[in-house]
Amino acid sequence: MASLRRVVACVSSAAIRLFAFIFLRWIPGYPFGPIVLTSFGIYLGTLSSLLNDDPPSNPKPKKGGEKSGRTSKDSIASQPRDSALKTLLTGLPSRRSRVWTWTTALINAVLALMTLDFLLRGFWIYPTDEVAFSRIGYVSPTTANLLFREPDSSHLPVVVSYQEAATTASEIWVPEGTVYKLDNSTDFTAMVTLKNLKPSTHYRYSLSNNKTGTFITSARPGSPAASRLSFVTSSCLKPNFPYNILNHPLRVPGIEQLSEVIGKLPTLLRPAFMLFLGDFVYIDVPLRFGSSVSHYRSEYRRIYSSPSWAATSDAGPAIDLPWIHTLDDHEIENDWSKGNKTAPYPAAADPFIHYHVSANPPVPASPFAHPDNVTYFSFINGPASFFMLDTRTYRSEPAQEDSTILGYAQLQSLLTYLLTPEPAGVHWKIIASSVPFTKNWRVGTTDTWGGFLNERRTVFEAMWRAERELGIRIILLSGDRHEFGATRFPDPALGLTSEGLQPNTAGFGLHEFSVGPLSMFYLPIRSYRQTDVEDVAVKYAPDGNIKFGIIDISDDVVDVDLAAPSPVPVRSSVLTYSLYVDGEVVWQYRLSVPVERDAGVKAAPKDRAISHLPPGEVVEDKLVTESWDVAAKIMIGRIEEFAHFLIDKGTALYEGVSGNVEKTVRVD
Repeated sequence: MASLRRVVACVSSAAIRLFAFIFLRWIPGYPFGPIVLTSFGIYLGTLSSLLNDDPPSNPKPKKGGEKSGRTSKDSIASQPRDSALKTLLTGLPSRRSRVWTWTTALINAVLALMTLDFLLRGFWIYPTDEVAFSRIGYVSPTTANLLFREPDSSHLPVVVSYQEAATTASEIWVPEGTVYKLDNSTDFTAMVTLKNLKPSTHYRYSLSNNKTGTFITSARPGSPAASRLSFVTSSCLKPNFPYNILNHPLRVPGIEQLSEVIGKLPTLLRPAFMLFLGDFVYIDVPLRFGSSVSHYRSEYRRIYSSPSWAATSDAGPAIDLPWIHTLDDHEIENDWSKGNKTAPYPAAADPFIHYHVSANPPVPASPFAHPDNVTYFSFINGPASFFMLDTRTYRSEPAQEDSTILGYAQLQSLLTYLLTPEPAGVHWKIIASSVPFTKNWRVGTTDTWGGFLNERRTVFEAMWRAERELGIRIILLSGDRHEFGATRFPDPALGLTSEGLQPNTAGFGLHEFSVGPLSMFYLPIRSYRQTDVEDVAVKYAPDGNIKFGIIDISDDVVDVDLAAPSPVPVRSSVLTYSLYVDGEVVWQYRLSVPVERDAGVKAAPKDRAISHLPPGEVVEDKLVTESWDVAAKIMIGRIEEFAHFLIDKGTALYEGVSGNVEKTVRVD
């Protein structure tokens, strides 16, 4: 029978290998790292004890020439025959060979060291206090927000200048301003707005501390160029994941791959900006080291210290792509729903404001709150109008009758925005949310809009009304889930038959495209499925560590009703969503808005005449929907779903019982 020490050694060795794999290649979160290191400590202790007990493999002859009853050869032969494979697989010491013993121990030691390296190297060796950088945020036809950080006082004052990129660098630069003071109150950051720019023009900027970059202003409203817009969207990034010991600890492969993809696109199709939908930093992954302002600031500095920003392509360095940001939970705390006063939110908000809000678009025209206290934004670029939601700062506890994900002021601002007509030439309202609108994700549903269904219904009713009355189309963009899911939400007034509400079909309705991560883990299980006819699944793609969507809007002539015997060609504004997974286009989807207000209505059948918007259309699909492992992944997803259901029910039962007991005590 195996001794207790050998059982402990075998179990601790298995724990090291299993949880190190999960931690370094699958989910880099708590508590996997500490489990690996604790298991390694236990393994070393038991291994040392076992080695001290084991007889040497080549015993020396006894002194005085005394003969032993058995030869050394016979002694070895009588020992259990530990194979090399058994030793390498179990981590147990071999009674026959110290070489295999030290080899299997070395495997565990390397895994523990890699875990420790992933946990600490970026944090301790790269505090990044001295990082200096510059980037462009929101760009309009005549302005551009330039954010920079300069902690070295010897470089002050910082003079900001710009010029058209078509000119030679030696020609006159236009001075925009001078920053004389930078201090710790803003973590040595400053935002300068470059003004009096020309629409659709390529510029370069220069700072006196040797930071430079380029950008292109957006098109003048009403101009021919304003009929086209391309931008990229994603969410969630973590340096050096999946872990690679040879990588720089701050390398972000997703940024490099995105830069490479953009560089291969035709100039006309290159994105104007990145709409990044939250989890730019992971304060609690792989391990939370603190909750102070300095801890949160250091995480932002680490991302901006990444060598991946220097990745270049035909489109230029990665840092030259303008980024605009929404906030999500890992920039605060996982599944945050405790408002903007409870710790650690105030500490988390500090760097988000300095590094992102300061360079973001303006607040909505009707924010229903003081602009200085608003973290939701609105802007127009070409044929699209945008509203960037903050679904973390103002939310309350989910899954309650009066739960709010937006808060009163933001909800009123969004409803006002939805029902306000757009200027001529703007055919799309694009709503950006850090968490998905759909409740089709069956695990963690309450952290999404699925935990705020009453408010979601209020918002959807306003969206359906806007589509019917304003001659525009509404698109929902989201992130957070580390998976891709396309969902449509048909207006009940359309009266669609069951055929038009089947899962995995293109068709009518509000459309949501939820994508992530830009560079992070994904779960190789299936957690998304349609359960009713409110949220109709269009496409689901869970796999891939690097996922992003490129959205292109342009004018074209399309058939507004492909099901009709004679489709009607109509001049339309066409939106094409291209899903990229690990650098390749795997799925494309097209939606359109007839430019002539009544064209879609005239072309649609009578039972759909209430909608002037044609159905969506799959343009390309390279995703494999069935493979040998799909059934297993679906089963694991169902098990996880059921486990969450039991936990929720148990928690509710406990709270109900404890509440009744407390009530009884109070009455007595």
